[in-house]
Amino acid sequence: MRGSAGEEGTCRVRERDERAFEEFVAHSGDRLLRSAVLLVGDRGAAEDLLQGALERTYRHWPRVSTGQPEAYVRRVLVNAAASRWRRRRIREVPWEPATAGVAGQPDHAERLVQRDGLIQALLTLPVRQRAVLVLRYLDDLPEAEVAAVLGCSVGSVKSQASRGLARLRASAHLGSAPQQGEWGDALPVVRRSS
Repeated sequence: MRGSAGEEGTCRVRERDERAFEEFVAHSGDRLLRSAVLLVGDRGAAEDLLQGALERTYRHWPRVSTGQPEAYVRRVLVNAAASRWRRRRIREVPWEPATAGVAGQPDHAERLVQRDGLIQALLTLPVRQRAVLVLRYLDDLPEAEVAAVLGCSVGSVKSQASRGLARLRASAHLGSAPQQGEWGDALPVVRRSS
């Protein structure tokens, strides 16, 4: 027995929504994963975090797709990272073999050390400051969009960014200070007008 015309229409809508969601993930997935890595500091945990965020987004896709789906996923990522941070009781320390002094190091080794230092420094920040810095400077979102994602005022974004940048500049994890533009202007110079 064939399905009714209403069922066929619903299937077409679901297929169209599914295709739109797949296109969204293909287009935004790498940026969102980078944000997740910077929020939690570990690629494996970031992939899990992003997968959960995308699952939640998929369940609400018909509603989410009409607005700003990437902003929605970013908000889910920030909330999930904050929840994860609250739940953690024991700090995990990933084991990495020492690479200092190994012959044949690739030229980009220093850059990797600096990136690792940035991630370690970000992990020392409170969750809100970390989220503001990741969204504002590493994802290059305007202050108003960061405020919308985090559900706070633009002034709060500015103050959290200023405090977070000050703490990063003073961080022992950032042994050699990055040059302007080295991490996508991750640590911009903030000058106050007199």
